Amino acid sequence: MKLARDSILVRFRFLDSAIAHVEVEWDETSGGAALHGDRLFINPVWLLKWYLEEPGISARLYLHCLLHLVFLHGFQYEKLESRYWDLACDIAVENIILEMKFPSAELKRDPEQRDCLRRISMRVPALTADQMYREFIANGLSEEGCREYGRLFSLDDHESWRIPKEEAKQPEMIVSEEDFKKIARRIRADLKSFSRNKSGSESFEKNMDSALRERYNYREILQNFMVSGEEIGVSDEEFDYVYYTYGLSAYGNMPLVEPLEYKEHKKVRELAIAIDTSASCRGEVVRQFIRRTYQILKDKESFFRKINIHIIQCDAEVRSDTKISSEEDFDDFMEHGRLAGFGSTDFRPVFDYVDALNEQGEFENLAGLIYFTDGYGIYPEKMPGYDVIFAFLNEDENREPVPPWAVKVVLEDELYS
Repeated sequence: MKLARDSILVRFRFLDSAIAHVEVEWDETSGGAALHGDRLFINPVWLLKWYLEEPGISARLYLHCLLHLVFLHGFQYEKLESRYWDLACDIAVENIILEMKFPSAELKRDPEQRDCLRRISMRVPALTADQMYREFIANGLSEEGCREYGRLFSLDDHESWRIPKEEAKQPEMIVSEEDFKKIARRIRADLKSFSRNKSGSESFEKNMDSALRERYNYREILQNFMVSGEEIGVSDEEFDYVYYTYGLSAYGNMPLVEPLEYKEHKKVRELAIAIDTSASCRGEVVRQFIRRTYQILKDKESFFRKINIHIIQCDAEVRSDTKISSEEDFDDFMEHGRLAGFGSTDFRPVFDYVDALNEQGEFENLAGLIYFTDGYGIYPEKMPGYDVIFAFLNEDENREPVPPWAVKVVLEDELYS
């Protein structure tokens, strides 16, 4: 393993900061190899048996686990389908190792891996863990397919990814996610400046960008549109239970202080949601966005009793507008609503339409507009009188930047988790 480490360091110098943080320890009780934070625990008997058949296993295992850390795979284990995430991470790092063309890490199964990766790449544009995970979630994976991918690409046990830090082996020596983010940023900066193309892998930089890109919580995004209001209910902050219960005991079911019958909340009251149904926005993706938005807004904590939400479908013009005044309206829209449009995209008609609704008194206090789109359209030149969020499915360097008065968010993780 020391020889493997030194070989990797000589060939891929940009990984030195990550290698310096990984320690190999022997564990004869384990079934193979497993990362616990920045510790790689290996059963020496398991390793030696494999080494007899595959001399490249030590460097391959070292690189495999090192790349899991560099791409922060274990720190993103909030994914709902852990089995899909495990496979996606293993396939991503094995693909990169093959692209690196590192003779010291070659295995007999490599040709079979390449054939499998060729088939996967026909369905997935970039072989990053995130994109493969979304493909598995969207289209499913048979039990046979899971076993086959596991046989070809798995090397280490990911069970420790599920274990909280305080329960891990030697928790005091485990680095944090932020520590490895700093290492990953350093590696990316090195690759983009001094060591460009030294990784030998086209996928390395794509996986790095995917790991380090800013992630968003859609529930938190909706909080930007919350407004204050009063609802009937006990105000816990202003109600003293000591006086209340004392009155009941001292005066015979006569509370000394009556509770206030209202309390202030911040919840969504008035909101416009624009759905770009142009040809480049696939129907299933749109339905996923609507479903996700519906699930969040249906939460009692996000709704006032009286709401005014407009779901506007549009492409180059406004195609339909569904007004939501209650949970029943939402249920009806989810069950019977149909997508309309699928032409080219122009953002301006939606803003004109919402402005007109405002002028007609349709909104009393519009919180803002969420515009779900692929980003390929014409933006308004003037800033509207309400907050705007442009929600994109994924990152795309080719799309035009959003106007400075709008907020850009990327929702791909939210829609596939």
